[in-house]
Amino acid sequence: MRSPRRFRCAALAALTAGALFAVAGCDSAADRTTKGTTGTAEAEDVLLQPLAEPGPGPFAKSTARQTPSPTATPSPQEGDGSATRTVHHVSGVVPGLYGGVRSEASCDVEQQARLLAADQDKARAFAEEAGIEAVQIPGYLRSLTPVTLRADTQVTNHGYSAGSVTAFQAVLQAGTAVLVDGKGLPRVRCACGNPLERPVTAKGRVAHRGERWAGYDSARILAVDPGVKPLGSLIIVDTTDNTWIERAVGDVGRDRTPDDPPPFEPSVDLLFPSPARPSDPAPTESAPSPAEPEGTECPDSPGDPAELPPGCPPPMEPDPGTEAPDDFDGMPSDEPWEMEEGEPGVVPEPTQVSPGEPGELDELDGFEEPDGPGDPDEFGEPADSGVPELFAG
Repeated sequence: MRSPRRFRCAALAALTAGALFAVAGCDSAADRTTKGTTGTAEAEDVLLQPLAEPGPGPFAKSTARQTPSPTATPSPQEGDGSATRTVHHVSGVVPGLYGGVRSEASCDVEQQARLLAADQDKARAFAEEAGIEAVQIPGYLRSLTPVTLRADTQVTNHGYSAGSVTAFQAVLQAGTAVLVDGKGLPRVRCACGNPLERPVTAKGRVAHRGERWAGYDSARILAVDPGVKPLGSLIIVDTTDNTWIERAVGDVGRDRTPDDPPPFEPSVDLLFPSPARPSDPAPTESAPSPAEPEGTECPDSPGDPAELPPGCPPPMEPDPGTEAPDDFDGMPSDEPWEMEEGEPGVVPEPTQVSPGEPGELDELDGFEEPDGPGDPDEFGEPADSGVPELFAG
């Protein structure tokens, strides 16, 4: 008789093997989806879908009309699977997010409705994903606005195969024809008739499957968020002449030039953050004053002017009969001297300050108060102490 312990071990091994098989089955299904067949894709796997490629499990034939695609510049990261991936979220009602041709629809809405109505199973599956009834499909499609993407955009795409709907993450190439709702959210891809939803952006590493197109840059991918409230019209860019078009929601026939256009040109790239501006150059140091060249010391004592370094002024000679303090090494202050108040029109005489004994004078800003009485604030310029020219400068 088998022991209970052996039975528990056998049961645990069977459950573990079943769990591993289930995980392996999910992974293989995800790989099949990203490689072009139906299945359930994980958010970490993103399928790249060029303009005309219908992708896995299309709901209908393409109803996209030929429209000029934006000129793409090959990216330096093109073909590098390890490039940093960045998805930029943007509101669906931002002016210039979408493009189109004036008075021309990028998608044949009526044909789209007829193709879905011809297959009741697909019509029910489409209606379920759109949140409507199957009989409401024609009116629902007419309420959407046909435009083209102006940047590579990630969406949650849906395929239909063997009676079931599968969802997978996809990046649609710029120029792809889509139908958007009043909040600017892509709802239908015209190249396959598939319903679309907001993307699920992964936080970890993402594997991009499929064929890359010229100009593809994994750091310049958009994720459209719905606007705060539905709008009656969208401001798009005319892809033929790069001008503004105001397109009424669900009505291409009323295209017109907006009365209040956006305060920027259609060519301005507002969909992606601008690259970091180089830091402003450091201010250049001002050249040294010619009177005092950097590193030049001018002598304090008089001497032969011919022997002075370049830029040094000739020394001041004191007036005869006066003695200047022999230890004064300060520079004159830039602040004006105070003058004593007197009668109007009469220039007052400067208050006399005795030079005192040598060594009592420090720097000009450090005059000591005299021993005698008086208000220090009333001191003016020193009297004729023999160095008037020194203070005049």
